[in-house]
Amino acid sequence: MNQALKKIVIKTKKQVFSEIIGNNSTKLKGEGYDFCELKEYEYGEDVKNIDWIISAKMQKPYVKVFYAQKELNVNIVCLLSGSTYFGTNVFKQEIITEVATALGFICVKQGNPFSSFIANEKLEICTKKSKQIFNVNFMAEKLFYYPVIGKNIDYEKISKELFKLIKEKSLIFLIGDFFDIEKLDLKLLCQKHEVIVLIVRDKFEEHPIELGNVSFIDPNNNKIFESILNKNSILEYEKKVLQNDHKLFNHLQNCAVKFTKIYTNENPIKKLLGVLK
Repeated sequence: MNQALKKIVIKTKKQVFSEIIGNNSTKLKGEGYDFCELKEYEYGEDVKNIDWIISAKMQKPYVKVFYAQKELNVNIVCLLSGSTYFGTNVFKQEIITEVATALGFICVKQGNPFSSFIANEKLEICTKKSKQIFNVNFMAEKLFYYPVIGKNIDYEKISKELFKLIKEKSLIFLIGDFFDIEKLDLKLLCQKHEVIVLIVRDKFEEHPIELGNVSFIDPNNNKIFESILNKNSILEYEKKVLQNDHKLFNHLQNCAVKFTKIYTNENPIKKLLGVLK
């Protein structure tokens, strides 16, 4: 593990385990910590749950009822295409690795099993279902070193494969930059699972500056091309980005998908915890 990756893992682990993140409550009543209601004591119920103050006021025993704690099945899906090999200070691939690692540590902390996948033209299992820290470290290493150049995202194929592969009702995190989302359709996946989308971007790719004549390398196909970054070309490009994002946000809202955008110059853990609240 090189120094950059080691720094990501240590920093992320420290942030996650120092944050106060509650367990997962459901609407099922049972053993837990989140208060649900008070009810009259019935024979055989645990006397430890009797609320003695309320019982004294009502002149009959009342017990506290709590929401049950439920184990979540978490699936971390990292959309690694050539476009993630970009960043003015930090590459998007690095931020995706950090966010996925944070989710892995959150699962370990809460005792939830997690699986992870790498997605582009195909869906590849990164780590199998586990609650172990070892799997978090292994996932981080695979994501960090994954060769993204020349890879493209097939959203249609990935959605169908996830739907077939993930049998149990799960919480699915989709992490990527979400450009060129013409064939993105999460309606089927959202009928079966809860989906959260984490959009990782660099400020420059949304708002580039004027640089004149520039040689570009398209990381999705590794081809070189010449272009001009002037006021007119930038306005046209920004218009296309806005159209892409408008369509993306509308689709996510229609599917009732929670989402947030994380820029490469931001603290990804804070943004992640914000969407998890």
